[in-house]
Amino acid sequence: MNLHIIDWIFIFWYFIIALGIGIIYARRAGKSITDYFISGRSLPWWVVGTSMVATTFASDTPLAVTGFVANHGIAGNWLWWSLVFSGTLTIFFFSRLWRRAEVITDVEIAELRYYGKPAAFLRCFRALYLGIPITGIIFGWVTLAMAKILGIALGWNQNSAILICLLLALIYTTLSGFWGVVTTDILQFSMAMTGSIFLAIISVSKIGGISSLKAQLVERFGTHHQLLDFFPVSGSEWMPAMALFVYLAINWWAAWYPGSEPGGGGFITQRMFAAKDEKHSLLATLWFNIAHYGLRPWPWILVALVSVVAYPHLSDPELGYPKVMIDFLPIGLRGLMVAAFLAAYMSTIDSLLNLAGSYLTSDVYKQYLVKNKSTKHYVIASRISIIIVMAIGGIITSKLDTVAGAWKIILAMGAGTGLVYILRWYWWRINAWSEISAMSCSFIISTSLNPELSPGFIKNILKSLNISTNLPWEKQMIIIVSITTVVWLIVTFLTKPVKKEHLIAFYKKVKPGGFWKPITKDLEELKSIKVHFWHNLLNWLVSSVLIYTFMFGTGKIILGFYTTGLLLLITSIILGIILYFSIKRTEWYISCLLYTSDAADELDGVDLG
Repeated sequence: MNLHIIDWIFIFWYFIIALGIGIIYARRAGKSITDYFISGRSLPWWVVGTSMVATTFASDTPLAVTGFVANHGIAGNWLWWSLVFSGTLTIFFFSRLWRRAEVITDVEIAELRYYGKPAAFLRCFRALYLGIPITGIIFGWVTLAMAKILGIALGWNQNSAILICLLLALIYTTLSGFWGVVTTDILQFSMAMTGSIFLAIISVSKIGGISSLKAQLVERFGTHHQLLDFFPVSGSEWMPAMALFVYLAINWWAAWYPGSEPGGGGFITQRMFAAKDEKHSLLATLWFNIAHYGLRPWPWILVALVSVVAYPHLSDPELGYPKVMIDFLPIGLRGLMVAAFLAAYMSTIDSLLNLAGSYLTSDVYKQYLVKNKSTKHYVIASRISIIIVMAIGGIITSKLDTVAGAWKIILAMGAGTGLVYILRWYWWRINAWSEISAMSCSFIISTSLNPELSPGFIKNILKSLNISTNLPWEKQMIIIVSITTVVWLIVTFLTKPVKKEHLIAFYKKVKPGGFWKPITKDLEELKSIKVHFWHNLLNWLVSSVLIYTFMFGTGKIILGFYTTGLLLLITSIILGIILYFSIKRTEWYISCLLYTSDAADELDGVDLG
């Protein structure tokens, strides 16, 4: 037992507060499915955006970052840093569209965008696919990380730690619905960020400061170690440049990843649906991306660097983070940090389980199995579905070894589907079979090429064809994306397009713009709907560069490279000013175009920035 009674007091009071919030919101969450899953579409942008940030700050994230830094240097974080481009794409090209769709889950869009039995099959298939195996894998790696932390902090074995985590998730999540999720997310994000910053400051000071840290890295790895480089160089021992190429050229638009789906999806869109209106949806997603990439990485990276110096021979580098936490923090702060990790864990688990419950209840059970029942019936069904998903997640947890490895598995399983999710809004020819073929092909190829997932008979077939199942991850991604893209394009043109009447109804409701001329050319009312593509493109590019310059500028200053860091931060400030006025102008135009003339008159003079 490594914790003092004072540490336990911090942990105890966190659970009391979290459980109290769950009880308070239990009655409100039970009013309707809309209340239980998206808080009645009533939340302001800062609550929605902070909830997004809290959900993506799980117990797994610092451990995965520690593994990246230990194995590949700081540049190893490009696996997730590259997703800035898809995150900012969602802000300006998709956040408004999702909110206009007025659906409860992102898979519900299937029957809004497509038509007939293929659309119904896609909705059901995608709900089951995302709600059970995919949520189970994500649940598994998050719980695995928490189990590792509790194992180091409390001396528990992994199975006991997993069981405790599952029981906590069960009690809290089934009670409160989405109201409790977003309310506790504010508390959890504050605790998790405060704890991470404290740990970074204390651990760096314990080894003598940044200068001493850099000197010890040189002493261990030599003067040309490249561990602190933000970009890999050709022939780098820490991270191959080929991997960076895949991240920046392919990964961000081609791969599906929870929280960073091209075009949005999962718990990010769930929060867009909960926002008051389109403006709040856009601002929430903007705040999320700035905080997610610009504010959070460096406390984790600093602790990871300390762990590389302090524990050079760890068989599992991800354990470096909790070991620094226990060995470097004084009594009291250890308990605060364990409570912060529990908060981070719960903020992700409650969102995952709530989202999976929405898929299984709203998109499968209510839509196709048991119709026209009472609200109480469906809320009970939601809670039961959460328990089922949690049990499956517990089983998957016991099969995983590393968090970073699980991240790559998910990226590979969704490789090649991203472009379909982007184009289904902007190209009329996409149909349900496009998505079905992309998902199926990506899953089959990724599991075949991955030695951990590939069935024995598949391995034997590939071996007979002289095809390796031990390819580097980046080469696997190129193969999966290439084949999947060709397959879904062929399927798209070989199958019938969606009925024109259905496409017209979708276009009127969502107003996406793009390649819809065959649908809109004969309808004057649709011709008047215009989307400011070039404004959105400018905002996307500016916001992407803004986030990178802010993130790298902050990192350079922390690591002692003050001139470069200051120039990058000044650049980010200038880009922030440009983005502010561009958003303000774009919002005004869109408001005038999308609403009636009376509504536009009411908006006259209102600050829409």
